[in-house]
Amino acid sequence: MFEKLLVANRGEIACRIMQACRELKIQTVAVYSEADADALHVRLADEAVCIGPAPNKESYLNAANIISAAVITDAQAIHPGYGNLSETASFAEICEKCKITLVGPPSHVMALMGDKVRARRTVREAGVPVVPGSSDVIRDVREAREIAADLGYPVMIKPALGGGGTGIRIIHNPEQMGPALDAARAEARAAFGSGDVYLEKYLSEPRHVEVQVLADNEGNIVHLGERECSIQYRHQKLLEEAPSPVVNSSLRRKLGEAAVKAAHAVGYRSAGTVEFLLDERGRFYFIEMNTRIQVEHPVTEMLTGVDIVREQIRIAAGEKLSLEQGKIWFNGHAIECRILAADGNRDFAPSPGKITRWEVPSGPGIRVDSGVTVGSVVTPYYDPMIAKVICWDQTREGAIARMEGALRGMKVEGIRTTIPHHLRILGNAYFRRGEVDTHFLERRMTPVEEG
Repeated sequence: MFEKLLVANRGEIACRIMQACRELKIQTVAVYSEADADALHVRLADEAVCIGPAPNKESYLNAANIISAAVITDAQAIHPGYGNLSETASFAEICEKCKITLVGPPSHVMALMGDKVRARRTVREAGVPVVPGSSDVIRDVREAREIAADLGYPVMIKPALGGGGTGIRIIHNPEQMGPALDAARAEARAAFGSGDVYLEKYLSEPRHVEVQVLADNEGNIVHLGERECSIQYRHQKLLEEAPSPVVNSSLRRKLGEAAVKAAHAVGYRSAGTVEFLLDERGRFYFIEMNTRIQVEHPVTEMLTGVDIVREQIRIAAGEKLSLEQGKIWFNGHAIECRILAADGNRDFAPSPGKITRWEVPSGPGIRVDSGVTVGSVVTPYYDPMIAKVICWDQTREGAIARMEGALRGMKVEGIRTTIPHHLRILGNAYFRRGEVDTHFLERRMTPVEEG
């Protein structure tokens, strides 16, 4: 096992990783920007190193400074968390060359799964269904129109690299293709350094369902069931739950087998998430694989009792999986609400500021993962998520009730948060019936009255 690990991230995920390290008796090193000098993750670490000014590209995306921090503190491993450098194959390659263990898959696997076109081709050859679409990147508008005509409109233009909804365009007719293709390529090039795009058939009311996998260095792979992640705002998830209200044991087995096939096909190791779209007839299609820990991993931990982050670190240290598929149990229901420093009822406008009151819920079946406390300053430089509230109960109805009670008991002052918006979602009749899809917020949530 490692003696010292550097956490190349900030906020709640940095704090979460440090907790797992304490349980494994691993010393931790925090890195921080000048704006985060007093941040909670800095205070929780055994050592801390400043890696640059506030802007992300000069600090948490500064690979050279992070590697230097690992070297000067004698850290044997780096955990990238999620976001930032967590799925950057070039950073993984630098770690390999510097003989520093990255808690994640090898760089070549990260590169393969980061290229959506290659990833689709690879898993399709392994027998995993993919969303119908182009088999390669689009060369020109004529080819795009020909493929779209075969698929049938509407279609989606998607970047071959990157994620988070950037560069995606929905096309309803041939006339839209030319301008949309140019715009998507330009946006993808600016965001990801590559203007390569491909086409997929647009599914009008799909669910976004993902499967958590764990894979060790000896080829052992297990899945930990599915998560329902359909409630999103501009392709960013807001609320997740496990299990999905529409996935039965038979479909769960099929989804799990497909996820494990995909992981085997690329020689995966570490924690990863295989993402699918699920239609109203129960047909599912691979869309991508996230080669990192997910924001929503706690719902699976609450459901299965498996510490995914600890298992991820053990795998990186060369240890064998401590789990067997037949001995993984799915118990009850768990829901996670991402608490953002934003006004969910006003188009998620950011709300930076100093937190003057911070009281979080507690009790049976309630977990709060947070990167802030009273007195913390929420800056405009980073992702606005400040905490995650996760609630578990034996039934979905019980988990919803517990979450409502937990959010009503959570007191945050000094900034606006998305707590009122989450309460509106939880109280929505469609949500309570489990009738959700990726367009839930636009189609099922009534606008808030002004004033």
